[in-house]
Amino acid sequence: MALAHSPGTLTLSVDCGGGGIKAAVLDSAGTAHAPAARVPTPYPLPPSLLVSTIAALAADLPRADRVSVGMPGMIRHGVVIHTPHYITRSGPRTRVDPELREQWTGFDIRAALTERLAAPTLVLNDAELHGAGVIAGTGLELVLTLGTGLGSAHFDGGAIAPHLELSHAPLRRGTSYDEYIGEIERRRLGNGLWSRRVARVVAGLRPVFWWDRLYLGGGNSRQLTQPVLDQLGDDVVVVTNSAALVGGSRAWDLLT
Repeated sequence: MALAHSPGTLTLSVDCGGGGIKAAVLDSAGTAHAPAARVPTPYPLPPSLLVSTIAALAADLPRADRVSVGMPGMIRHGVVIHTPHYITRSGPRTRVDPELREQWTGFDIRAALTERLAAPTLVLNDAELHGAGVIAGTGLELVLTLGTGLGSAHFDGGAIAPHLELSHAPLRRGTSYDEYIGEIERRRLGNGLWSRRVARVVAGLRPVFWWDRLYLGGGNSRQLTQPVLDQLGDDVVVVTNSAALVGGSRAWDLLT
């Protein structure tokens, strides 16, 4: 894996979300070599269109030696086990399209991107990519991303632990974490009440993980109110959403 440790290696880092797809090319220090590019996530989104969208973004950026992609859902060894948004007709919270679900289930997105981009490719859950950009690499570190829904990843001594789809776990009266603190509820409740919900989620997960450090990221982490931030504790850190792109460079080293 000499490629992962070469200081001159450039990584195309792609963060695929429910509302947008962002990409940047970074060196091993996490420095971008051109302004990041972003396009709205197109719907409906079969696998071939996601591959083409990423390829189009890559074409407008400096040539990279390798590729890191984070996308929502359960991604195992580069194969999509389940993805929540891309199987819908018009995006998050819209009707699931059975044909799209069939196309995505078992799709080897890593192999498809490796062939299309002609570069070694790593595909992870988007929260794992985000976490790779912020973790210290010691102890048990949990990452929660607040956005369209809830993303999660955890790391032990800097190594990525097997992914858990925490977002789909039932929380109360059959409501999932996604539904409880996702973007739709933030808009409905307002930042104050929504932030209190996030605090309750953090308190409920603490005895489950007993983390050494919890990172709250994602686009909505900046919407957390100051009173809630003050009560979360010294072991909880709010991080910038841009960490996902930086994580694309670091993720390769966490797997070696």
